[in-house]
Amino acid sequence: MNREFVAADVADGVGTLTLNRPAALNALNEQVLRELREVLTGWVNDPDVDVVVLTGAGEKAFAAGADIAELAAKGAIEMAAATGMQEFFTWLRNYPKPTIAAVNGFAFGGGFELALSCDIRIASERAKLGLPELSLGIIPGAGGTQLVTRIAGSGTALFHILTGLPMTAAEARDRGLVSEVCEPAQLTARASELAQLIRARGPLAAQLAKLSVGAAHSDPATGLVVEKLAQAVLFGTADAREGMAAFLDKRPPQFSDHIARKDGTVA
Repeated sequence: MNREFVAADVADGVGTLTLNRPAALNALNEQVLRELREVLTGWVNDPDVDVVVLTGAGEKAFAAGADIAELAAKGAIEMAAATGMQEFFTWLRNYPKPTIAAVNGFAFGGGFELALSCDIRIASERAKLGLPELSLGIIPGAGGTQLVTRIAGSGTALFHILTGLPMTAAEARDRGLVSEVCEPAQLTARASELAQLIRARGPLAAQLAKLSVGAAHSDPATGLVVEKLAQAVLFGTADAREGMAAFLDKRPPQFSDHIARKDGTVA
């Protein structure tokens, strides 16, 4: 399997996936998600992999978010389609083997949602986590509105989604969004230690524990459908186009709250 943006390694029963786009702060694009899914699918029935660890290459970022240039090319129809980041993260949350996110730096937008989709999150003291999508005229559309609310409550979710203010690793831990914070040099070792602790438990029990904990939430699919439709609507607005264009142009956005037509004009 030829992979450009995801490095995969298996040792001592642990499969480690490293997002490897350091020049783009490990931003998530369609190819990254495709490579992640291909490896993880292959590991489902691999007896040499009991636990999966996800992390980012370099010291700056776990994943700084979705690839904005790729997002800017999408419209409402694409965002309402049955495939995409939200679907991949839902699939990851239902992955049969335990997953650990080792957050080594920035985890913004889709990067934060990727970490939230793992079973356990540990973070470097230097990590920062947040949901800045509203600055682009869109919302956290890969599960963020639902996951932060379920873990930390609607007050915390709305505060960070509406303001876009990031959290330090310690703040995320205090709000239940991260399980542990450790020194940067210890992050990899701690992830390995936790993986070995999990491996020492029954693998079927771990799988059923994941299923049982997931069942504690009532009808999560409804919230995700609402999120998807809201995101699809936003991708039909001039504000979404302006927000992403301004990001790429490195200028402040000028929002107007209009619906964008296919010909580029607005209603």
